[in-house]
Amino acid sequence: MDEQNIWEGSPSQWINFGFYLLCVPLTLVFGLGVLLALWKYFDTRLHKLEVTDQRIMEHRGIFSKTTDELELYRVKDLRHDQPFLLRILGLSNIVLETTDRSNPVLELKGLKEGQYIKEQLRVAVDKRRDIKGVKEVDFK
Repeated sequence: MDEQNIWEGSPSQWINFGFYLLCVPLTLVFGLGVLLALWKYFDTRLHKLEVTDQRIMEHRGIFSKTTDELELYRVKDLRHDQPFLLRILGLSNIVLETTDRSNPVLELKGLKEGQYIKEQLRVAVDKRRDIKGVKEVDFK
């Protein structure tokens, strides 16, 4: 079965706004702030997210690359967050609670059209769980 791409992109640099503000005094005092800001910029720029109808792939790294995959049938809960600054800028975060051992909580930060992506994810998760025959049972 071929995977269909739902969305791909990178987080917005606005998620680093506070970090960049902290780099200003470090630049004035030590000159180190420029290097730290550049590192953070490239770390965010090279952080790629790929959402398909079967999984979410997260590619990270500047010199060394790491790819983490989350199968959609493992997603238990989706949450759409819009902190004040991101809401003003039209950005949002999507938080996924999963049964994945290596990544039980996955945050997709600083996304444009976050509500749309969340809805696409919700539909894809439901379809994938039906295909895999996965049922969730809660014990109390």
